[in-house]
Amino acid sequence: MLLKTRGIVFRAIRYGETSVIADLFTEEKGLHTFIAGSVRTAKSKMPFSLFQPMMVVDCVAYYRNDPGSLNRIKEIKADMVLSGIPFDIRRGAVALFMAELCRKCIHEEEENRDLFGFLINQISWLDRTPNPIANIHLHFLLHLSEFMGFQPVLDFELQHAQEIFFDLKEGSFTATPPLHTYYIEPEATAQMLELLESSLETCHEVKMNKTQRKSLLFSMLRFFELHVPGFTGINTPEILEMVMDS
Repeated sequence: MLLKTRGIVFRAIRYGETSVIADLFTEEKGLHTFIAGSVRTAKSKMPFSLFQPMMVVDCVAYYRNDPGSLNRIKEIKADMVLSGIPFDIRRGAVALFMAELCRKCIHEEEENRDLFGFLINQISWLDRTPNPIANIHLHFLLHLSEFMGFQPVLDFELQHAQEIFFDLKEGSFTATPPLHTYYIEPEATAQMLELLESSLETCHEVKMNKTQRKSLLFSMLRFFELHVPGFTGINTPEILEMVMDS
C-alpha cells in the first residue's frame, strides 16, 4: 500500500553507495524503518539533509504492514523548516540527545498521535526559542516518561515535607532515603519537581548549575534504565556536556 504521512527521523545510516536506511516515527503508523535510494547524489530529489536526527518530514512510501519490514520511500520533503537546530551547535546537540533517547525508548509500530504531537512541539520549541536551552533536555526526559508510563507523581501528603527523596527503583517520592543506593537527594529532587511542574516555555527559569544538571541527567538516565526494557546507555550526554560548556 502507499502510505502518506508525516514522520520524525530518529536515526539514519548510509547504505550502499547512495542509499540510506532510516528509522522514522510516523504520525500514521508509529515507528518503522525505511530505505531511500539515490539520496547521496548531487541531483537527488531526496537530499541526505532531510535525514538528520529529529527532522520533521512529509513522505510517501511503499508500506508493508508486516512487523520489522523494510519500507521504501517514494517521495520525501521537509514538513517543518528548521532555522536553529541545523546551524546552532548547542541546539543540534540537544536534538541528537532527543533522537537517541527516543530510539532507545520508542518501539511501538502503531499510531500514537499524542506522542507524535509532543515530539513535534519539543522540536519546534528547541528550534525557535530565544530563551536559554540548558534545561530543555532534562525537561524532555521527565515529560517523555509520561508517555512511557512511569512519570513521577508527588503524593499529596508529601507536598509539605521538609525533605523529599526520589526512589529511582520504585519511581516514587519518599520522605526518607530508601534502603538502597538508587535514589536522588532532596536538593536534586526539588529541582526535578520544579522541572516537572514547569512548562516547556518556562523550564529555563529553574536554577541549576552545570554540575547539578550533569548529576540529574545521570540519575534520570538510570531511572530510564530501570524502567524501560532493554534500555542501554546512550552516548550523546558526553556531546551535550562538551558543547554546553564551550
